Amino acid sequence: MEIIEKYFTLTPRQQSQMEALSRLYPEWNEKINVVSRKDIDNLYEHHILHSLGIAKFLHPVPDTTFLDLGTGGGFPGIPLAILWPECNFHLIDRIGKKIRVAQDIADQTGLTNVTFQHGDIGECRRRYDFVISRAVMRLDEMIPLIRKNIAPGGKNGYPNGVIVLKGGELEGELSGLKCPIIEESLSTWFDEEFFKTKKLIYAQI
Repeated sequence: MEIIEKYFTLTPRQQSQMEALSRLYPEWNEKINVVSRKDIDNLYEHHILHSLGIAKFLHPVPDTTFLDLGTGGGFPGIPLAILWPECNFHLIDRIGKKIRVAQDIADQTGLTNVTFQHGDIGECRRRYDFVISRAVMRLDEMIPLIRKNIAPGGKNGYPNGVIVLKGGELEGELSGLKCPIIEESLSTWFDEEFFKTKKLIYAQI
C-alpha cells in the first residue's frame, strides 16, 4: 500500500478497498493464474500502480465511461474504479474464469461502478468515452475493432479515445496510425525502475 500512497491521496474507503486487493488476488491466484505466480509478490507495483498510470494522465469528470478491453483479472479497470468512484467501468474478457475473478473482487471490495462481460469485443455494442487496456494487442490492430465503441466528442481534458499501457518497442504499431497520438513514459510519474520501460499511449478516435 505504501507505494500507492506515495503517488495518490486516498480516502479511508479507498485505502480499505486497495488493501483488500492484497488478500483477494493472492487467494484467487492459488486457484486461477490471474497474475503470474512469480509476480504476485509485486502485485502493487507491477499491476495496481501500473494500472493507475492512467490516472496520472487523465483526470476524468464524473460519469465518464470506460471500457476495459481484455481486463483479465481486472486490470486496469478495478484499481481505476476504486480511485474514480464517480466514473463507470465495463470490463470485458474472452476468458470466463478471469471475468469471474474480477467480478468477485469487485463485489468483495464493494465496487458499484463496475459491470462485466464474458465475450469478444465484437459482441460489445455500447459506446464509451474511453477504451482502456494493458498490452492486450497491437494498437494498430485494436483501433479498428473498438472504433465502434467510442462515443463521439468528449467532456474531458482529452477527446474520447483509447488509452493503453504498454512496454517494449512501439514504433512499428504506431507509425501507421492516422489519428492524433500522445506517448508518455510512466517514469515521468513513477520513480521505480520497473516503469522505465513502460509507456502510456493515448489515441484520439
